[in-house]
Amino acid sequence: MSKGTLFDKVWDLHTVGTLPSGLTQLFIGLHLIHEVTSPQAFAMLRERDLKVLFPQRTVATVDHIVPTENQARPFADTLAEEMIQALENNCQENNITFYNIGSGSQGIVHVIAPELGLTQPGMTIACGDSHTSSHGAFGAIAFGIGTSQVRDVLASQTLALSKLKVRKIEVNGTLNPGVYAKDVILHIIRTLGVKGGVGYAYEFAGTTFEQMNMEERMTVCNMAIEGGARCGYVNPDGVTYDYLKGRDFAPKDADWDKAVAWWESIKSDADAQYDNVVVFDAAEISPTVTWGITPDQGIGVNQSVPQPEELLEEDRFIAEEAYRYMDLYPGQPIKGTKIDVCFIGSCTNGRISDLREAAKIAKGRHVAEGIKAFVVPGSERVKEEAEAEGLDKIFQEAGFEWREPGCSMCLAMNPDKLQGRQISASSSNRNFKGRQGSSSGRTLLMSPAMVATAAIKGEVSDVRELL
Repeated sequence: MSKGTLFDKVWDLHTVGTLPSGLTQLFIGLHLIHEVTSPQAFAMLRERDLKVLFPQRTVATVDHIVPTENQARPFADTLAEEMIQALENNCQENNITFYNIGSGSQGIVHVIAPELGLTQPGMTIACGDSHTSSHGAFGAIAFGIGTSQVRDVLASQTLALSKLKVRKIEVNGTLNPGVYAKDVILHIIRTLGVKGGVGYAYEFAGTTFEQMNMEERMTVCNMAIEGGARCGYVNPDGVTYDYLKGRDFAPKDADWDKAVAWWESIKSDADAQYDNVVVFDAAEISPTVTWGITPDQGIGVNQSVPQPEELLEEDRFIAEEAYRYMDLYPGQPIKGTKIDVCFIGSCTNGRISDLREAAKIAKGRHVAEGIKAFVVPGSERVKEEAEAEGLDKIFQEAGFEWREPGCSMCLAMNPDKLQGRQISASSSNRNFKGRQGSSSGRTLLMSPAMVATAAIKGEVSDVRELL
């Protein structure tokens, strides 16, 4: 078993006790909620006549069902309007802080918590959303949970969990031009598989991560869940502290120095023991595109869809399904695949640095004829910062639509949906069947810069040709 890792330290510090089942009762320092997984949880509390135990430890925003074109209330979608009203009422009744549309801080839950300084090293964080692993970029242990567990945290501020094993994933070296954090995590998932991380927490380490900014680290940790890991994290360092200092909820003055000293103490020990270690060379990672219906079905942009015999036997059945669904054949180059829709946004790649990289590609160029391309900032603060830098103008002049903050087409629980058999170049995190709103729609995952390149070329293309 692992020993001396950040995961072990944070887990032990937050352990309330061991339950008769053998599960750990773990205290949750920060609980994030949104409009999709919380209404039923609050209803269950009311049925049991229970109160929210520590309302000051829960923070809410609205993101999944938010329209990104017209946010006037009431929403045109009556179900979406009912969901936001339920969240508004539940937060008001339980004295929970809620960052609503127009507050200046609304946005995707995994974007706003870091930018507000709510997410900090050494915390345990839970949210009724799979991609809560994003917060691990700060050296936090962050779990996505289900609705019944949202209820448990509201009622008790604890979760019953099995302790995970810890796998250290080292990536060393400098990424080549045109290769981004999104390519790093797609490459890791491609290598280890979507089930490779089951039962593990992933510790991302090595010189490549040391060179990444916080938003790049968040992109990688965000998709740890797509590799089967329950959470992923990076040990905090100077990059972490520089990002946090001065943010709304970050410690101030003398408390800041105390906090940094404590954050340093929880880092994985130099002689920490891991259950498994995997090492990658950054120089071997290229711009990566998914070709199939799971995030591990990825290839380099200049590679071809794999032949069945090139795959492990247990991966061939899902590959055959992917060939049929995606209308791709073994040996077909992924480069040149025609695109219908290009989406830049999501909790994976909707932050300011993502928009800057995409804007570099869009500047002075134009979206290809017939392509629908749009950019959705991850939060109201990201939108404001992007507009202050003129990124909105760059995108609009290039033929992209500039939208309001929200989850948008990542999961399409809003008006942003694929139609029929449309194929999307997407900077989001999942390429499952029907994920982007159409039961027959197709998704190719890639970095924001690669999505911008696809928009301009009208097909999957190598971003390095436009750099």
